[in-house]
Parts: sequence; C-alpha cells; structure tokens
Amino acid sequence: MTIDGSAPLTDPNGAATPAQPDLAAQARADGIRFILAMFVDLVGKPCAKLVPIEAVDALVTDGVGFAGYAVGAIGQQPSDPDLMVIPDPASYTPLPWVKEGLALVHCDPHVEGRPWHYAPRVILKALLAAAHERRLELFAGAEVEYFLVDRGADGVLRLADPLDVAARPCYDARGLTRMYDHLTEVSTAMNALGWSNYANDHEDANGQFEQNFAYADALTTADRVITARYLISVLAERRGMTATYMPKPFADRTGSGMHLHLSLWHAGTPLFPAGDPDAPFGLSDVAHRFLAGVLEHAPALQAVLAPTVNSYKRTGATSTRSGATWSPRRASYGGNDRTHYVRIPDGDRIELRGGDGSANPYLALAAVLAAGLDGVERALDPGLPGDGGPVRPDLPPTLLHAVEALGADPVVTAGLDAAGPGVADYFAALKRAEFFEWHSAVGPWEHDRYLTAF
Repeated sequence: MTIDGSAPLTDPNGAATPAQPDLAAQARADGIRFILAMFVDLVGKPCAKLVPIEAVDALVTDGVGFAGYAVGAIGQQPSDPDLMVIPDPASYTPLPWVKEGLALVHCDPHVEGRPWHYAPRVILKALLAAAHERRLELFAGAEVEYFLVDRGADGVLRLADPLDVAARPCYDARGLTRMYDHLTEVSTAMNALGWSNYANDHEDANGQFEQNFAYADALTTADRVITARYLISVLAERRGMTATYMPKPFADRTGSGMHLHLSLWHAGTPLFPAGDPDAPFGLSDVAHRFLAGVLEHAPALQAVLAPTVNSYKRTGATSTRSGATWSPRRASYGGNDRTHYVRIPDGDRIELRGGDGSANPYLALAAVLAAGLDGVERALDPGLPGDGGPVRPDLPPTLLHAVEALGADPVVTAGLDAAGPGVADYFAALKRAEFFEWHSAVGPWEHDRYLTAF
C-alpha cells in the first residue's frame, strides 16, 4: 500500500470528485445485457436483482424495489415500505468472467426517497461525509483470505484439494500451482477491472488462500471486497468448490482474517507519514492519535470486525497445526510484528489485524473511522508499543462479550448510528440472538463429554 500522493478528493457523500459516469451509456457501450443491482445487509449478505439493459434507464432514475424484511438484517418488518436501491454509477463493474454481458453495480437502499440508515453502505458514506467536513479522507486496503472446500453428502467439510496436507503449507508452491486455474482467473479479472492485483498466495492453513489488490478510498475498497467475495465464490463454484470466508472452518488450522490497512489524508496529502526520520515508526502525531482511538475502542470494535460466534474461535485460539494463530488476543500495537492488534509495517499506514472474513467491510470501516477520529479529536496517546505501554484489555473472548462492549461504547455505537438512530441496538440484538442460538444448540462435543460422564 504505497502512498503516491495521487489520491482524489471526495465529495461530502464519499464519492470521487470526477463527474459521475453515465451508467446506461457505459453499459450499452460495453454490450452489457444484464446488470446485477447489488447491496448487502448488516451481516454482509449480498442481495441483488438482475436488471435487463432495456430497463437500465429506469434503474438509474428510480432504482429497483426489494421487500426489505425478506432481505434479512436491514431493519425492516413485513409491513414496511419497499427498499428502493439506487445505483452508484462509479461502482459499475463488468463481469464477463462470470457471464458474458453481465455487469454489477453497487447500490444505496432508500425508503420513501431517503437513504435507508440501516444500509451498511449508507452508514459508511455518512461517516465519510463527517470526515469530509473536516477535510479528512480515509483510505484503506483489505486482505481477503478464504478457504477452498467441499462439503460431502455426509455433511463433513473437506479441503477442495485433497493433496494439500503439508504441516507447514504457507506459501507452498505446489499447493499454489494446483489451484492455478482458479487463482489466475480471479487475478486476471481483478487486473482487468483496474484493481491492481499484486500477489496471490497460499496462506498458513491447508486450503487457505489470499488475493491482494491495491488500496483505494474507503468506499471503493469496501465495494471491491464485496465484489471480490462474489467473484471468488462464483468462480470457485464453477470448479466444484466452495469458497468460504468463515473465520475458523477447521478447529486445528489458522483462521481467515480481513486485515485493514488504514491511512488518513487531507486534500490529497497523506497525514500518517511524520516526515521526521526519528519519529516512532515514522508516524505523525495524527497517526498516533488515530491509532490510540482504535486501541481504546478495540473491545467494541470487535463486535463489528469479528461479528460471528465462529470469529472467537479464531481470536481465542492458542495453537494451530502450523504453530501460529496469526490472530491477536490483546489490544496492543507494535512495528512490523504480526502478533499485535495493530501492526505498523511502515510510516505510511497502520494495519488493523482484528477483523476476519465474516466482517461486513462497510460497517468495519465505518466503526474504525469513528474510533480513529475520536482518538484524533481527543488527542489520545497510544502509549509505548507492545507490553511496555499502558495495560490494555484482552480482546473479547466471545461474541456476547463483544456485543456487551459495543453497548458500553458510545463512540462506536454512534458510528453505527451515523446515518440514523437505532442501528447499533438493532445490530447488537441480532448478534446477541446469534450467540444464544449457538449456545442453545446441542452437538457432538457435549455428547462426547457428558453422555456417560455421570
């Protein structure tokens, strides 16, 4: 994530300042026959309608309607008015690798003519607009990690590559080559779209991969994460595999993170580099304050960055087959050291390592921006790095603990409520119910432990 000083300014809604493209004209010029009008709910479920090119003008003018309650976690009841999703032309993405003549456009849900404040993309845009009022922009890179698996008729989860059995599979050239066709198809698509895919690798767990693309403004990066998940999943299914972003699909193997590389900019100028070779880690005072805000709010952030029951089997792991979990357990920071919650690989950015593959990128970036800006506003001090600083809390051990931390943190809850009230409480209730649904289930572990124990 090299800072080159070429970042565009943004308008108050977080979109790039160049004139918005003409979606209808561009789609017709590209020979597009259908457009996926896509958005996600609060848990990151991708929802879409397939709009024929003959109706693209109506899509642009009026949007397309959805029954919000049927969507899922988006704050509606069956009696509520339709969600009308309005496309963002800047997010237009042709997808010939999926189907010839298909394109995707990310949309903002509206209700009765107003942006719907439970929609994650709307929430992120509200936070970006608040930052823009201070002439600040958030830029972000995201690392998308995933497993390629099969699930047999017996329900057992297996690796899609049965030969991927090495004890230390990370960066293994043979495992990487066996998935060459899938990985290169994804890479080719990313580069054709202008995302600048720069590396594709076998990650630390058997069956686990990562495909990297260049950083961008926060809204563009969030859109690309959703698009990448969709693209990877569809292309994997075509080869008889399932791509899963589940944080911890195998108890004895490393889990999948979604690390976020973050930097603030002002009027096209990066604010994180200190310009002083003697500055700690090469970071400016603004960067240290932003970092301090992230650390202070880390327990509440985890409810958004690691939003599933399964997430805490990743951050709570003590060992894996490879010997390392690569997931933080405390809200610490340090230099080029991957054991910390926040890693500082250079003076241009910070890397937040608490998030996982189940995180909704819009909500994650919104919550982190709220926390970081609180640190900037209050001139917080992160203290010394590592264990030499102030006593920092352990990260929440379960989703329930994270939800409780979220409820006690007015800054992160205000971030989720940035576009309108009630979202934080609604999200917390969803996640609390998820925890207790899991807690109420009876499974093999309990049978093995208790069936004849008494």
